[in-house]
Amino acid sequence: MSSVIEQAIRQICDEKGLEYDSVLETIEAALAAAYRKDYGDRYHNLEAEFDPETGAVKVFDVKTVVDDISQEEVEAMEKREAQKAAAREAAKAIGEHLPEEESDATKFNPKTDIMLSQAKILKSSANVGDVLRTEMPTAGEFGRMAAMTAKQVITQKLREAEREIIFNEYKGHEGEVLVGTVQRREGRIVLVDIGRTAGILKPEDQIQSERYESGSRIKVYVREVSIGPRGPQILLSRTHEGLVRRLFELEIPEIADGLVEMKALAREAGARTKISVSSNDASIDPIGACIGQRGSRIQTIISELAGEKIDVIEWSENPSEFIRHALAPAKIASIALHEDERTATAMVASDQLSLAIGRGGQNVRLAAKLTGWKLNIQEEGKPEVPVEETVESPSEPAAE
Repeated sequence: MSSVIEQAIRQICDEKGLEYDSVLETIEAALAAAYRKDYGDRYHNLEAEFDPETGAVKVFDVKTVVDDISQEEVEAMEKREAQKAAAREAAKAIGEHLPEEESDATKFNPKTDIMLSQAKILKSSANVGDVLRTEMPTAGEFGRMAAMTAKQVITQKLREAEREIIFNEYKGHEGEVLVGTVQRREGRIVLVDIGRTAGILKPEDQIQSERYESGSRIKVYVREVSIGPRGPQILLSRTHEGLVRRLFELEIPEIADGLVEMKALAREAGARTKISVSSNDASIDPIGACIGQRGSRIQTIISELAGEKIDVIEWSENPSEFIRHALAPAKIASIALHEDERTATAMVASDQLSLAIGRGGQNVRLAAKLTGWKLNIQEEGKPEVPVEETVESPSEPAAE
């Protein structure tokens, strides 16, 4: 039967999701810090060994054997190190910063090194490069300050271990879609509970038309996972194009199986998305597969995106055909390509002009982004008008 101490350690492991060995190492580091507080000195490089079954503690002074140097050299190095430390403290007091210099301790550090002649006294067979572990006297009861030091070490190291585990876990979810619950709003930032931690929805990652009510469940795209002074920072997004891509992969089995491929995607979050698809199987209609029977599949995605309109078009290797599809639902009479400048002029009937341009130029803007061509819209029988001028013209009727 395990001891009470071991049971407590395993309970911490279960609650925090930590490894048993990691918690044990943390306890040993805390015991070494407490021993140094009450019984050690600045030249001790202490390591503790803790037996959770019996509660026994052994503390060792660990040093590496190095070549001998004279006592005068040791004293001189200690003096220089003390002077440098004093200079850094003085500079810190007046708000200045001194560049770090290479320490003489790189040659001999009395805290971590022991000279060969001294090592021979402790162990006659000692050689340069050996590591000596000298057991220290058994400690009695630790004082209050030592106990506080141990507590701080345990708290800090457990927190660091937990942060590292969370970071590694969610780093693997980067670029994926997670289901989260809105916690609260802090200023313009929305915090979303995604399991073991909370992710951040920055203002630029929020859809303006959406209201993120506390307790509501939403799907979010994991845009970036980084680690900072306060632990892991998980940036989420509702506006990223990757959210639409992942939703299509989750909802459309043919895309998940690779039978239908998403070639390109252009999105204005909260308003409209255009996505081009093609089929690797001649028997599968790529558009029909994405829309589903009576629009059931596409409606699921639209509902998840709070009503954002989605145009699914067929991709084509022929630029003219691809541009014609991208400008849907407008009917294009003809397309003139200027391949050197990678621009295209689409000829439309007068009743199709506003539909081709879209409200505020949205339709042609998304089509240009989707195809990678600069698009101009021209009404049949009238001179060519660049799309930038057409979009900005206040007299141009808006498309529904």
